[in-house]
Amino acid sequence: MRVAGVNIPDSKKTRIALRYIYGVGPTNAIEILEASRIDPEKHAKDLTPEEVNKIQSYIEKHIKVEGELRQVIKQNINRLKDIKAYRGIRHLRRLPVRGQRTKTNSRTVRGNVRKTAGSGKRKVELK
Repeated sequence: MRVAGVNIPDSKKTRIALRYIYGVGPTNAIEILEASRIDPEKHAKDLTPEEVNKIQSYIEKHIKVEGELRQVIKQNINRLKDIKAYRGIRHLRRLPVRGQRTKTNSRTVRGNVRKTAGSGKRKVELK
């Protein structure tokens, strides 16, 4: 089954399977199923084509997903960068944005940079 350009797993229940779409979480999945009057416990492989069309049309009308959502997020970040907001500057410098400490623990954002002498070296092989 394909919804919003994403392959939905057949073996899972529809309330779980819809979460594979970027922008659809637990709450949105249940909201979609309630609006289209489909049982959340029903497996995705058991959905009829009419039910799939109901889900597809509800998502297109009411929820931003996949490429459209990614584009909106990117525009928001670029807006912060353009107005030189604190969060925008953190994005520009590729540092943590949400108040995390940077003396330690920000290796994933900074690209695993190790600045102390012995911490990043590999062990020397014994002969």
